[in-house]
Amino acid sequence: MTGAAPLENLIEQFARLNGIGRKGAARLAYQVLAMDKKQADEFAKAITEAHEKIHRCAICQNFTVEEDCAICRDPGRDRTTICVVESPRDVTAFEHTREYKGMYHVLHGLISPTEGIGAEQLSVQELLARLKDGTVTEVIMATNPTVEGEATALYLARLIKPLGVMTTRLAYGLPVGGNLEYVDDVTLYRALSGRGEL
Repeated sequence: MTGAAPLENLIEQFARLNGIGRKGAARLAYQVLAMDKKQADEFAKAITEAHEKIHRCAICQNFTVEEDCAICRDPGRDRTTICVVESPRDVTAFEHTREYKGMYHVLHGLISPTEGIGAEQLSVQELLARLKDGTVTEVIMATNPTVEGEATALYLARLIKPLGVMTTRLAYGLPVGGNLEYVDDVTLYRALSGRGEL
């Protein structure tokens, strides 16, 4: 306890962020206090402005300031393929590879009964609506290889199959530069079962 209520409140607000523990929150709070007044005002304004101006794309549910995001507006994108991801951060990761040219769909979470998150809290209905006109021929499940990610991918695949759209899953395997003796059993099994011809 610092004895300063505004500082404690700032620490508590940072601690509410995913992946930020109490010590990390305190470090961030002290960094904010070290800013001069102008920097602190700009920081607060950036948070407020982001909250007021950024919303979900009407098509793919990614974050945007327009009605539709830049990817959905791009006429050069392959509209027959949709890559389903958990969060907007995943879209950014795929875009950095400059390899994927299809469309995206952001779920904004994964099915997790232990956290009280069901399919109705994700953008599942919006995804299914995009598949009804017959344009999409493949949906790539690009959720993380966790229990929740696998459960969400299987759930969606069951919903999509009756629509006649092929559902695929990202391949998982060995990282480039990895050493076999340090790889866990599941990763090694997936690398072996997903092997391809040279």
